[in-house]
Amino acid sequence: MIKALIIEDETAAARNLQVVLGELYPQLEIVATMESVEESCEWFEANPMPDLVFMDIHLADGNAFRIFDRTTISCPIIFTTAYDQYALEAFRVNSIDYILKPLKKSDVERAVGKFLSFTAPQRSDYTQRVEAMVSEERRSTTLLVQIKDRIIPIEEEQIAFFHTSDERVSLTTMDGKTYPVDGTLESIYTRYAGREFYRANRQFIISRKAIKDISVWFGSRLAVNLSVATPERIIISKARTSDFKGWLR
Repeated sequence: MIKALIIEDETAAARNLQVVLGELYPQLEIVATMESVEESCEWFEANPMPDLVFMDIHLADGNAFRIFDRTTISCPIIFTTAYDQYALEAFRVNSIDYILKPLKKSDVERAVGKFLSFTAPQRSDYTQRVEAMVSEERRSTTLLVQIKDRIIPIEEEQIAFFHTSDERVSLTTMDGKTYPVDGTLESIYTRYAGREFYRANRQFIISRKAIKDISVWFGSRLAVNLSVATPERIIISKARTSDFKGWLR
């Protein structure tokens, strides 16, 4: 059974897509339907990754690309939208197709057919190539930040945390200095994941070396205190508590 998630804020459009998918692919199960960026991020943090996501771009609370800045999505995406100006940006994330509304059954069949054409060996080869590229990128431990006309190299061990606010990303060093960083929090975590850094929540990536102590917070959550000041409290959700503790060991 193929498990798919629909992210769509128009009830009629979501229902129409479900009907078309049910007629074409009975082996495809819709595990949930989300209507907003906020709701989608919470769902991804609390649930296993689906096999496929159908994603509208204009959602109730903003642009769907904000989801990729705030959480990790590793499965293929099929974008469904009434606008064609986002096609290039869609293919910068893990999109496999881009369907314009109103949805046509033939377009949905083409898009899902493309997903199904990736047999297990092909997906394995693709994953290996991606992992090889990511591994190559991760070999560099120096991050370059630009302040006006100066470029400053920041070594990995100097970084205490990364933070995003208003779609801007910054890093703060162990001595409390803060610098703007190009890219999204997601792209930064792709580079540093698996080393000494952890994606604490939608706003923070933290360094193991910067952790001062951890407090039990309301609702079985955890509050992480760093050795440097942070712009807001770092909270680990109840759903991620076990994973976080595993990373610390």
